[in-house]
Amino acid sequence: MAELHRPHTGPPAPPAGFVAALRAAVRGETDFGPAARALTTMDASNYRRVPLGVLAPRDADDLAAALTVCREYGVPVVPRGGATSIAGQATGTGLVLDLTRHLNAILDVDPAARTATVQPGVVLDDLRAAAAPHGLTFGPDPSTHSRCTLGGMIGNNSCGAHSVAWGTTADNVRALEVVRYGGEVLRLEQTRGMGPDGVRGTSAHGPGRVGDASAHGPHGVRELIGAHLALLRTGYPDLPRRISGYALDALLPEHPGGPDPVRAFCGSEGTLAVVTEATVRLVETPRARALAVLGYADEAAAAEAAPGLLPYGPLTVEGMAADLVREPAGLLPRGAAWLFVETGGATPAEARAHAERLLRSADAVDGTVVTDPAGQRALWRIREDAAGTATRMPDGSEAWPGWEDCAVPPARLGPYLRDFRALLAQHALRGTPYGHFGEGCIHVRIDFDLLTPPGIARFRTFSEELADLVVAHGGSLSGEHGDGQARAELLPRMYGDELVALFGAFKDLWDPDGGLNPGILTRPAPLDTNLRFEALPKRPVDVAFGYPQDGGDFAGAVRRCVGVAKCRTAEAPSGGTGVMCPSFRVTGEEAHSTRGRARLLHEMLAGEVITDGWRSTEVRDALDLCLSCKGCRSDCPVGVDMATYKAEFLHHHYKGRIRPAAHYALGRLPQWLRLAPPFARPLNALARVRPLAALAKRLAGIAPERTIPVLATETYSRWLRTRRDRGTRLLSPDRVVHLWADTFTEYLSPQVGRAAVRVLEEATGRTVLPPPPTGACCGLTYVSTGQLDAARRVMRRTLDRFAPLPGHPVVVLEPSCAATLRTDLPELLPDDPRAAELAARVRTLAQYLEEYAPDWTPPRLDRPVVGQTHCHQHAVLGDAAERRLRERLGLTGELSGGCCGLAGNFGFEKGHWEVSVACAEEQLLPAVRESEPGTELLADGFSCRTQLDQLGPPAGRRARHLAEVIAEGLEGSDGERSSRR
Repeated sequence: MAELHRPHTGPPAPPAGFVAALRAAVRGETDFGPAARALTTMDASNYRRVPLGVLAPRDADDLAAALTVCREYGVPVVPRGGATSIAGQATGTGLVLDLTRHLNAILDVDPAARTATVQPGVVLDDLRAAAAPHGLTFGPDPSTHSRCTLGGMIGNNSCGAHSVAWGTTADNVRALEVVRYGGEVLRLEQTRGMGPDGVRGTSAHGPGRVGDASAHGPHGVRELIGAHLALLRTGYPDLPRRISGYALDALLPEHPGGPDPVRAFCGSEGTLAVVTEATVRLVETPRARALAVLGYADEAAAAEAAPGLLPYGPLTVEGMAADLVREPAGLLPRGAAWLFVETGGATPAEARAHAERLLRSADAVDGTVVTDPAGQRALWRIREDAAGTATRMPDGSEAWPGWEDCAVPPARLGPYLRDFRALLAQHALRGTPYGHFGEGCIHVRIDFDLLTPPGIARFRTFSEELADLVVAHGGSLSGEHGDGQARAELLPRMYGDELVALFGAFKDLWDPDGGLNPGILTRPAPLDTNLRFEALPKRPVDVAFGYPQDGGDFAGAVRRCVGVAKCRTAEAPSGGTGVMCPSFRVTGEEAHSTRGRARLLHEMLAGEVITDGWRSTEVRDALDLCLSCKGCRSDCPVGVDMATYKAEFLHHHYKGRIRPAAHYALGRLPQWLRLAPPFARPLNALARVRPLAALAKRLAGIAPERTIPVLATETYSRWLRTRRDRGTRLLSPDRVVHLWADTFTEYLSPQVGRAAVRVLEEATGRTVLPPPPTGACCGLTYVSTGQLDAARRVMRRTLDRFAPLPGHPVVVLEPSCAATLRTDLPELLPDDPRAAELAARVRTLAQYLEEYAPDWTPPRLDRPVVGQTHCHQHAVLGDAAERRLRERLGLTGELSGGCCGLAGNFGFEKGHWEVSVACAEEQLLPAVRESEPGTELLADGFSCRTQLDQLGPPAGRRARHLAEVIAEGLEGSDGERSSRR
């Protein structure tokens, strides 16, 4: 193992006087510190460039002032929105403009004109939500719709699944206000595009206005176009997804309505000017939708079938092959590849009839029509997560973008895919194509070796040959995501040297100083330079966890984050279907997103911007608000596990140093609680004395707003042993249940354990065994505070003391403890076979009942529920068995998604109170307040129950574990049986 890499030189510093001049000129926040720079070195591409600093301009005037100062000092500028770009165009070496923090307002929605006016930092889903009450939407919808911004979409000319119906972003932008490098403001208006009915066509608007400049853009553009009319008329391929290069053909005089500067600007990737305001078209949203899913023998057959479906007017024609679907969904029909064809209608019956008509006309192996919204969402989720899912091959090896979105004429897609697969095989590469088959656009991530010189050389050779293949099929190197650094070098193969030179001349008229996003589109950096992996250590660093999915390499684990930014969503999914990333949703800060933390860890390993390795305060501060909820482990498309990375970092950061007080008090909680039972009553009494409680919390590093939980006066294990001693039954090894006595159940909520014993023995006829006399601990609190040496000692002691009978599962009532045993135990003790064996035996109560008492009839409770699906339950264990059990019990309603905010020690630690409460206020507390009297408050996690108890359910209502609810139902059933007798 190696220590962290340390380069000898750091990144360049800003020019003398620049920072002071910028801060004097703007009102927005500027940050030239290591953390801000580290957070913006990468987007969602293979590339990494270290900026000088970050500015979050307050408004358009701020932006113009900043661009004036940057031109004066020769500092390049990189506009940045959600930074989900896949070709490297959101990275740069100058000043990064964060357009999401303040320039994120929806200024106007005009239902009559079907337009909206927005600032560049508006997230697409926010615009769609604002338009939805009027029955309208913004047509382009990339899979990153929950976090990509309108400014970024304009920069890349983004498209999405519905472009067959509503076109690209360029088709849906009516007017732009932009600022050039140096501060000049221009207004551009579109003269050609989509009419108000949402179909491609011509609008009646006059030529674009650019002050006293021409309708083409800045002065000189008209003359440039006029001098190259023949080249512009013949140099562009005719296909719906031509995104590569500048759309200079939009400035030809023969276009209906005249030259179209907005269309020419869209897709310029931040190289011409910075958008400050955009007026966009809105289209009517179908009142009902249906999804026809068509199965084909292979992806080429699906691709060849796609163009024949377009005359039926579908909203989407999406395709993917079986190698992308890791866990086949039950809704998928037979086949090795599928087309997802969405249809719309005024009523559900009309949408379904449209889909069924299309299904009958399709020459498919099999097919089905899905009208259930939940079923449609499940299928679309597979497609939307593909950008991340495809980053890992089925065997766990890495795959990367770079040739993410080539497009060919739809009629050529089948032959192109066959040739593409053959080229992959020729280079011994693998990829999983999917994408917008109806428009000939293919997404794919390929298992390039971007770590070694031979692998990088093959990456270049393959890129050159694939570019030639795309051009041979009449295609575009980019069909959606732009050229960036990934493909701009190869544009001469598509357009020829003369047209590419014209691109450079056009760029120079807009940006004569070359200050806007240099190295992108024109005069690009080579495609095999600035790779983001070059700065990482060449050998694995010494770590505590095993990282079995990443070859034991912490850098490999950190590389999992590819930047698609699903963690940057503003709202948690409802219905317990999502958790990630609660701290980002509270703060809105990139540093508090899973991606941001992964970027900081990447730069910590690189050692160029963050130079103090494991001792980094920047990384520590970003991780401080990580709740260790593990939501990213399941919700991140590539399975980033920030809770584990945080524990690893804290382990190294505090090695040989004094830790925060909470690490000793809360991190070693099992140790202190073992001493408490004889003194439970006086300790509880003392905790109710406010001055003493305040002193104890201050010494323990606990938030002063928190209430100290009440200790049980009789532990669960003592109760169970007393109960066992009173019995005379001899226990058969085949008729026993191993119930884990976790710390929380044992010392703080033994009523949960007692209820579980009642349920398990009633349902299975087996006897619950008492825990070992010396106790056992999963090590959760040690792990969450990064005390990994202690955690391993505790875990080894547990394995020595706790030996369930061979083949017997272990029922764990506390979800966080079950998740620790399932994942952290074998990953911290990878060389101990007992760890993996115990992990495999872990079951939740519902899982155990489903497996070992399938014929048991639980009591009917027939009442609604609200509450929380525990984060660790969602992320590690899954809650399918719990959902099925609640249904059998007659408990109706969905539990909240997101996070309760307490999250073990997190919500108790000093300084976390506000974030903890804000997390609870996101979904959980509103759901509880809005629930009707008699609604069951359900929370299997001790943290979730404690948060509810401390933050205010109505008087007389208490959150309970599912075991308690069932046990109460059993008592009621016994009473009914007795009364009948």
